[in-house]
Amino acid sequence: MNEIIGLFFITIGIIADLIGCLGLVRFPDVYTRLQASTKCVTLGTCGIFFGVFFYYGFTIIGLKALLIIIFVFLTSPVSSHALAKAAYKSGVKMCQQSVCDEYRNYKERIK
Repeated sequence: MNEIIGLFFITIGIIADLIGCLGLVRFPDVYTRLQASTKCVTLGTCGIFFGVFFYYGFTIIGLKALLIIIFVFLTSPVSSHALAKAAYKSGVKMCQQSVCDEYRNYKERIK
């Protein structure tokens, strides 16, 4: 039964990663691509490793998978935020269809 649950989570993770890859190709600018890649890494990769944990149980492989889930869950959003802020500060423009720039509005308010 654990093998079936593990394969289910691995399949869900692979599907989430594939959808995230489509977002990387489809979205127009750096900021939306970062959002798509962060979602697919957090949901997809953690789903795959959660499936590996279910498949192997509380063995050394399963415990390593849990540690990887914690590491990815903590570092992926932080690195995405750092990349987006660095892109913004270096002058990478948003796409034409962007509705608003909240960071620019925030910087203007604190001046």
